[in-house]
Amino acid sequence: MHAREDYLEINRKTWDAKTPLHIASDFYDVERFIAGKTSLNNIELNLLGDVRGKKILHLQCHFGQDSIALSRMGAEVTGVDFSETAIYEAKKLAKKCGTDTAFICSDVYALNDVLSDTFDIVFTSYGTIGWLPDLQPWAKIISSFLKQDGRFVFAEFHPFVWLFDDSFNNIVYSYFNTEPILETETGSYANRKSEATFKSITWNHPLSDVFKALMTNNLSLEKFQEFDYSPYPCFNNVVEEESGVFRIANFNSKIPLVYALVAIKTKIS
Repeated sequence: MHAREDYLEINRKTWDAKTPLHIASDFYDVERFIAGKTSLNNIELNLLGDVRGKKILHLQCHFGQDSIALSRMGAEVTGVDFSETAIYEAKKLAKKCGTDTAFICSDVYALNDVLSDTFDIVFTSYGTIGWLPDLQPWAKIISSFLKQDGRFVFAEFHPFVWLFDDSFNNIVYSYFNTEPILETETGSYANRKSEATFKSITWNHPLSDVFKALMTNNLSLEKFQEFDYSPYPCFNNVVEEESGVFRIANFNSKIPLVYALVAIKTKIS
């Protein structure tokens, strides 16, 4: 496995470069977002519920849309991302939107070094844990920042999706976290026409690793759901079957594309 510094440096460079590409993309639709459109989907909104007056920590927030959306819903929000470019843009976006959303630049694993507060909710979603080699320290961080009986709300692409090649024709990767996945891609899910190239180091995490990490860090599973669609057209060969419902063309509704859960911070026995 690559040293922690190596994967952080490679992935941070990629996300620093992707951020301006994403801000300018139709995918993120920043202009309409500033005008008031939410970036949150029904999947996570249904699990979050009424967040008015809640303190929320949003991990791996990219350039801050979901963090700002939660602020607009009445929450006191702190967004975290390891990309300095993304955090700089997030602060600019919050100012344009007129919210008091706070943003911190930090690697998830190192968050205790720069933040000591506790929160009612820790939230993270869509394409986050694949950038982390180990879920045990991730869950430990989540638990440490939650108040007693606080909630961890998580929506993520289903690990089944990451078994396939980009065209969803063949299984080429292990379902299990057996080794880092080193890739170089041209373009981005938010702008496939871009000729920019990006290197990445990612890891697959089976559901069992997610559950084990939560359970061993005083986080008790309250809700778990699987969905046969993605709210985003971020894969190849997708069809939009209805507004905001994207499925892989050759699989239709036969496979899971997203899962979501709520876990509660429990007392240490």
